[in-house]
Amino acid sequence: MKRILFIDRDGTLIREVPPTYQVDCFEKLEFYPGVFEYLGRIARELDYELVMVTNQDGLGNALFPEEHFWPVHQFVIKALENEGIYFSAVHIDRTFPRDEAPTRKPGIGMLLSYLNSEAYDIGKSLVIGDRITDVQLAKNLGCQAIWLNNDPHLGGAEISDSMHDLESTIFLETREWSRIYETLKLGLRKVEHERFTNETNIRIELNADGSGKSRIHTGLGFFDHMLEQIARHGRIDLQIDVKGDLHIDEHHTIEDTGIALGEAFSKALADKRGMERYGFALPMDEADAKVLIDFGGRPWIVWDASFKREKVGEMPTEMFFHFFKSFSDAARCNLHVQCEGENDHHKIEAIFKAFARGIRMAIRRDPMSNYLPSTKGVL
Repeated sequence: MKRILFIDRDGTLIREVPPTYQVDCFEKLEFYPGVFEYLGRIARELDYELVMVTNQDGLGNALFPEEHFWPVHQFVIKALENEGIYFSAVHIDRTFPRDEAPTRKPGIGMLLSYLNSEAYDIGKSLVIGDRITDVQLAKNLGCQAIWLNNDPHLGGAEISDSMHDLESTIFLETREWSRIYETLKLGLRKVEHERFTNETNIRIELNADGSGKSRIHTGLGFFDHMLEQIARHGRIDLQIDVKGDLHIDEHHTIEDTGIALGEAFSKALADKRGMERYGFALPMDEADAKVLIDFGGRPWIVWDASFKREKVGEMPTEMFFHFFKSFSDAARCNLHVQCEGENDHHKIEAIFKAFARGIRMAIRRDPMSNYLPSTKGVL
């Protein structure tokens, strides 16, 4: 069964030009960086059929005549074909004024033939676009979306509320096709993991190639805040739900969360080819934290941090070592933590942020490299 890339045109392949956002003359035509090289790589190296889906509001009316549209559009298609990039079909909706026509994205009226055909695996297909309507189109089709949006007011952990229900969306804060190629070439490292004991029930959803979104519920407010730092500064998507025996004390909840999170990383990073493997140091106010990490397959921890307070929030400070030790054991990684400073809150937060940045550096992958970062041949 074939997989499809449903690709938007304006704002994805070529730049949109305000205020009309209609690319209706050659003076407005500009391709996004890397589209020829990296969409060409996608076409040559990856097993996807390319289908263009675009809304061209009012195409054919007096304000947007067809004789202005088609020469530019045909030039776009021909330029791509000259680089070996062929679209099996181009679907254009010209609805105007904008309404809920079934053929206008996010409606799927133009694409029913793909849904009704046994030749296509829609569940493993993707929509690539720059608008929320492209993301909603993917949801309506039942596939994933790659959403390209470099709006600083709509990114990372500040993604709009409408995005929270779209768990299959890959958010890229760029229009560079090298990043799209990398995402498709390397695949997502996304896992769901559960750990149930007589003391804790833990569910984790981890996307190592996420954007920093998090939803954390452990029953310990300060612990939630620290785990959110891992997601935000590690640029990973992380959902953690913990039901622990807090009526006894905090120990099992914190320790088992460290174990479960380490196990989730171990599963997500199972194939370490192309991965940097190592990473990171970070200051926070008067605190100086250094966290070094190596996902090399062997657990080890070196801990050089001490605290004056018994608790920060409702967390005993003695449990921070146990959390990182549990993570190191379960993720099978080397972890060196060192921190100096005066304010325990700052020190702990600096450690978690440096830990997150270390993870971000270590799990970064190079799509041009497929080697295992070890002379042993195994990690």
